Amino acid sequence: MTAPSSAGPARSAALFERARAVTPGGVNSPVRAFNAVGGTPRFIRSAQGAWLTDVDGNEYVDLICSWGPMLLGHAHPEVQSAVLEAVRRGTSYGTPTEPEVELAEEVVSRAPVERVRFVSSGTEATMSAIRLARGFTGRDVVVKFAGCYHGHVDSLLAAAGSGVATFALPGTPGVPESSTALTLVLPYNDRSAVEKAFAEHGDRIACLITEAAPGNMGVVPPEPGFNQFLAETCRAHGALFVSDEVMTGFRASRLGQWGLDGAVEGWRPDLVTFGKVMGGGFPAAAFGGRADVMSRLAPDGPVYQAGTLSGNPIATTAGLATLRLATEEVYAHIGSVADTVKTAASDELTRAGVPHVVQATGTMFSVFLADGAVRDFDDASRTDQAAYAAFFHAMLDRGVYLPPSAYEAWFLSSAHDDRAVQTVLDALPHAARAAAAAQETPGAQQ
Repeated sequence: MTAPSSAGPARSAALFERARAVTPGGVNSPVRAFNAVGGTPRFIRSAQGAWLTDVDGNEYVDLICSWGPMLLGHAHPEVQSAVLEAVRRGTSYGTPTEPEVELAEEVVSRAPVERVRFVSSGTEATMSAIRLARGFTGRDVVVKFAGCYHGHVDSLLAAAGSGVATFALPGTPGVPESSTALTLVLPYNDRSAVEKAFAEHGDRIACLITEAAPGNMGVVPPEPGFNQFLAETCRAHGALFVSDEVMTGFRASRLGQWGLDGAVEGWRPDLVTFGKVMGGGFPAAAFGGRADVMSRLAPDGPVYQAGTLSGNPIATTAGLATLRLATEEVYAHIGSVADTVKTAASDELTRAGVPHVVQATGTMFSVFLADGAVRDFDDASRTDQAAYAAFFHAMLDRGVYLPPSAYEAWFLSSAHDDRAVQTVLDALPHAARAAAAAQETPGAQQ
């Protein structure tokens, strides 16, 4: 391993300056800018297995795995081979192709859906699922939960109002009030809030959308039976239950989060959104569900949705190769190394006297630097961001790349071997002490 340079990330810093001259914030997705943790974002030149290499030649154990998709690690030889063969045949046709049929069959064989439609991003998937739910039910109101992220769809970038069943206001400039006026935002894991919302607005609610297990405020698992309760409540009121598995799908388990609850409890969502793992690292996503609901989509039905690069043959080939290689043994290995890392992180933080809680669903987990369990967005907001920034940089300085935000999930892959895990374990004591020091000296620069 090449240790991070004592001279600092000079080439990354230079690239960041160039990027800021031509790109807002110097990045193409905000969290990459390191604004939440400070410092210079690392520009990555290449990746192999469990390791990232930046433009300065520094190597890091990767604990974000491209925010989930790299289930098998980077540059997996069989995935690479399949992609290269597909590229030789061409990169985009604008026609139906065999790989998209095969990937659809693979998704349907694993997930609780009967039909699936491919798109190019998770945002597209949730946007399309919402449109379809409204078209199918003839209703307009959408229910979501505070802290659940469903892409940058206008109607879902909403902040909660003053009451648990109050229609939302926009959560960001650029979204008009009219876009969120039909969105209800509720506290997560709160059954009474859901019951009240449906009691007051049930005949107007087209759908309720939720992350199957939230990972965008950190990992906040649904309380036992909560997703089943949501599915049953929607059914009782004639609304559709939309389970967003863009992050958890084929990642939390072989069957996604649904494999951990719905498959055990005996219920299915009406619509599901997918992304990340199913694209094998390429820009690909999907939404699917009941056959009668999906049949309302054009060209079979009147609800229009289209995309020039939807079902792209390179992306579907990568996704198909990834899912076929994602065996139970792969998930068992990832679960084992995740257990090792999260246990060690908790032990070192305890030893350093840093209040924290580690939460997980399947192979995904988060470390919150706060007291007590985190069950909703308000709880997640208690995490000590300054302490996390110190923790992050101490890990980065020792060759471990964590999410550059306190509100994200940690991901590992089947490529995380003993050497990679040991690098993480060796860095954790230093990071825990740095977090403790930051708590003792608020505002201290680490």
